Amino acid sequence: MNRARNRAGGYLMTALMACSISAVWADERAHFDPQQHERTQQLVDELVAEGLPEEWLTETFNQAAFSQGVLDAMEGAAERRLRWYEYRDIFMTQQRIDEGAAFIDEYADTLARAEEVYGVPREVITAIIGVETYYGRHKGQHRVLDSLATLAFHHPVRGDFFRGELAAFLKIAYEQGVEPTELYGSYAGAMGYPQFIPTSYQAYAVDFDDDGIRDLWENPVDAIGSVANYFAVHGWQRDSAIYHEANGPDIPPESLTFNQTSAPTVTVSAVREAGIEPQHVLDPTLPVVPLMLELSDDSVRYRLGEYNFYVITRYNHSHLYAMAVAELSEAIEQQVEGER
Repeated sequence: MNRARNRAGGYLMTALMACSISAVWADERAHFDPQQHERTQQLVDELVAEGLPEEWLTETFNQAAFSQGVLDAMEGAAERRLRWYEYRDIFMTQQRIDEGAAFIDEYADTLARAEEVYGVPREVITAIIGVETYYGRHKGQHRVLDSLATLAFHHPVRGDFFRGELAAFLKIAYEQGVEPTELYGSYAGAMGYPQFIPTSYQAYAVDFDDDGIRDLWENPVDAIGSVANYFAVHGWQRDSAIYHEANGPDIPPESLTFNQTSAPTVTVSAVREAGIEPQHVLDPTLPVVPLMLELSDDSVRYRLGEYNFYVITRYNHSHLYAMAVAELSEAIEQQVEGER
């Protein structure tokens, strides 16, 4: 009898737990219901005024789910917690280099056309896609709708920013006739081969194969053209360097500010006066970004970023990111040249 009572109690507990989980799931799914949440309804009203159907928007928001994991991921971005040698090791693998060379081989004509039109080298475009999604293999596991809705209405600092991204995403999905609940990306709502956030998608995505659709989710040709266009619009300087190697003291000079992601303003002459010496002759008036990179033995490496280094940081506002793209692009190009 005790066993029967225990089994009955167990069944009851399991049923209660199942009901509880179902209730939580249902609550998460209804979290952004415009009829229950004023801020969601306000966004719906704004988008309706811009031409989107209210019924479609309401149905979409009713399918959006809150994600605590997205909020947690925002706090642990690699660019915020890793040193250079740790960050570098993520991307500078032989497999990523080899597959970058294969990507260049497969899309040689498209990359050549992008370089001709926009002035951005094939290896830089390839490295961006390689860092962002491993050449399209890993485009993200989060539903973009869930990520952006969560961040728009629950991020403690950047809610207004992500509200704008959510609005842009919904416009893109509606205008291009894609189901917003079926699009996946990063925890921050970045999408497709190049991981464009929605406002970047609106501003910089191009129809590079002239099929009438700007498709960064499934079309690598459009992605290649769009990355190149993004850099060109942000001032990429054709045939200019990204950075230069330099030598300096064991302890970085306090008179310089290192690793900035703003446009270069410090001249080569000023850098030399502070004790950082370029390894090659550079114009003393050339503006540069002084870079100090930490190595695994606690020593430092000095580099001087040109304007193109700054342009890469417009894609991701991290000096670590820009330097990883630069080094990967060099390694890919060396691999391509070595295979000839």
